[in-house]
Amino acid sequence: MQANGPFDVKLTPQPAAPGIEPANLGRMTIDKQFHGDLEATSLGEMLSAMGQVQGSAGYVAIERVIGTLHGKQGSFVLQHYGIMDRGAPQLTITVVPDSGTDALAGLLGTMQIQIEDGKHSYVFDYTLP
Repeated sequence: MQANGPFDVKLTPQPAAPGIEPANLGRMTIDKQFHGDLEATSLGEMLSAMGQVQGSAGYVAIERVIGTLHGKQGSFVLQHYGIMDRGAPQLTITVVPDSGTDALAGLLGTMQIQIEDGKHSYVFDYTLP
């Protein structure tokens, strides 16, 4: 199955964990509102690192999504793995296995994020038992 729609996201920079400051990692909280086939909110955390060359970076994130997916209510967790190699992006967002609850128990899938003219949208390919 596939779910589509727009989403709004707020990223808020956070201070580094005590003692990790010399690593020069970015840390942010994620606050999203999904619309369309996935009517949900999510909260999460992101860690990022910049490369030594402009346009090179990496990030990892975990976010818990709570709401309805095609009318089925529950929650699940998304794991992000993103790389920017001199401006060429690669992003993998996957449902953490066995993280689905209630009507979303057993959910598996991957999500793609699209950004056009500053507006965010998602394409979520998923299966439910």
